Amino acid sequence: MMGAGARELIVAEYRITGLSPVVIAELISDIGPLWHERHQARLTARPRQRAVGAGAKHQFVFADRLLATLVSLRHGTTHDVLACWFGVDRSTITRSVGEVRPLLAQRGCAIAPDVRLRTLAEVIEHLGVDGRSGIIDGTEIRVRRPAAGRKDRDKFVSGKTKQNAVKSMVLTDAEGRMLFCSPVRPGSCADITHARELGLVKLLADGPFMEILADAGFQGMGAQTGGRVVTPPHRKFKKNAPVWYEERHEQQRRAHS
Repeated sequence: MMGAGARELIVAEYRITGLSPVVIAELISDIGPLWHERHQARLTARPRQRAVGAGAKHQFVFADRLLATLVSLRHGTTHDVLACWFGVDRSTITRSVGEVRPLLAQRGCAIAPDVRLRTLAEVIEHLGVDGRSGIIDGTEIRVRRPAAGRKDRDKFVSGKTKQNAVKSMVLTDAEGRMLFCSPVRPGSCADITHARELGLVKLLADGPFMEILADAGFQGMGAQTGGRVVTPPHRKFKKNAPVWYEERHEQQRRAHS
């Protein structure tokens, strides 16, 4: 197990988790009881051959599980590396991240002392109140190659990076403050497909008017959402384009960027 000094270093160094010690302490106090409650519920729900409280005790405490999850989310660190760092088996890290991530998503993103956004619908409603602009993009995280013989093994190969990856969709406000991060999908899933599966098209089409800036991976959503999703202009000439068109097209793309 990692020593207390190493744990204190992770908490104190902002670059490792991206969070201050105060925020990490709040996460432990808010999410810790929920994790322990779910852990005990799993133990009591399954058939037992020993009395409750008997058997081996887990030594990977919740604080370490939370830190491992935060490092994984911050840097995309593989579970093998985290297992060596924390002195546990890789399967323990995988199980811990799988348990803590839903609790972090359930807690949502705080944008004000009394306002916390937990779902994509709440984010769209928040942006539409004052007609604020948003920014949407997909981000990929490299993962281990799925085991041989797995049915959907090829779905994790990203067409962009040619690596095994998972993809999340992130929505921020105009200042870049994160408001929503979606569950992961296999790396082969297109950005626009991911957005449609999350119901973004329906939320925007039925909601108030706003502008969501996106890259070329979301082209086509503008017409489906009444112009609420703004993407770079389509390229009309694929070959032998005039010089004036190349210059104008590049200026439009730079202005959008």
